[in-house]
Amino acid sequence: MDSQIPKSVAVPTTESSEARSGPADRSGSRHSALATAAMMDVAVGPYAGKETGETGLLRTILKSLSDNDVTVLDRYYCSFLMISLMFAQGTQVCTRRHQIRHTDFRRGRRLGKYDHVVHWTRPLRPTWMDEGTYDQIPETLELRELRDNVVEKGRRTKQLTIVTTLIDADEFTKEEIAELYGFRWNSERDRCSIKVAINLGHVRCKSPEMVHREVWATLLAYNLIRATIADAATLHNRQPRQISFISAGQYVLASWMLTSGGVIADMRHHCLQLLKQVANCEVANRPGRLEPRVIKRRRHGYPLMQKPRNVLRAELRKHGT
Repeated sequence: MDSQIPKSVAVPTTESSEARSGPADRSGSRHSALATAAMMDVAVGPYAGKETGETGLLRTILKSLSDNDVTVLDRYYCSFLMISLMFAQGTQVCTRRHQIRHTDFRRGRRLGKYDHVVHWTRPLRPTWMDEGTYDQIPETLELRELRDNVVEKGRRTKQLTIVTTLIDADEFTKEEIAELYGFRWNSERDRCSIKVAINLGHVRCKSPEMVHREVWATLLAYNLIRATIADAATLHNRQPRQISFISAGQYVLASWMLTSGGVIADMRHHCLQLLKQVANCEVANRPGRLEPRVIKRRRHGYPLMQKPRNVLRAELRKHGT
């Protein structure tokens, strides 16, 4: 599993939506599966305000994590309280060490080179946590810290310090845990599939209720495509992440157009052919890919729309084009 940091989407500004929800943006935290990239749960809230931050939204969907799940987190979530809340419900954690924490591999129980088990102590109770919940959190946590070197040809070696609750070195080796955390980057690419491929970067509804409906309807379509990819990968001996999401979505859309027309005689044969075509949409294995963050084509040179449309129309009528 993977619980990823919240990202924001733009929402049209109206007087009612701004009065009820604050600024014209919405933030969300998502919980996705690393194996299939399907969305397991999503929390959506206003862009600003109390308990609308990254950790606050994540705490609202911790119930979607079940016993024996392993959640891979960004280092922003590497805190004693967050790890304790997950570990208390049986969820294992693998995250990168937060930058303000210091690691001394000369201390603790040594498991290997740059690999040891240490005890973290409970901090003071934060304002958002009630005393009952705080009293249930243990005073110490036994965690494993390890350091991994990311070596890529032509680039400087990067060191990562990983914190995990998987402390059994015989069952979970240092290399396996480092490889597990490396899969976290897949969730960043999944976010691009959601915001770019299915156009969820800017929602079109204006009221908060309809914004929620649009988000959930879009994520439902996303999960249906991911489920189709998983079925195709299972039937044709492939991994779901080896199959292109955009190509699979195009095949699914074309299939819906055919089935809605009633021209298909054998539906079972049609579905099997669809899964075969989806399975053939493999993406290249490009580890360590590096691309510049630039736009290939220039956009139109028009200024941004910073006033309501009716105000701009009135100005055009008054002053001309």
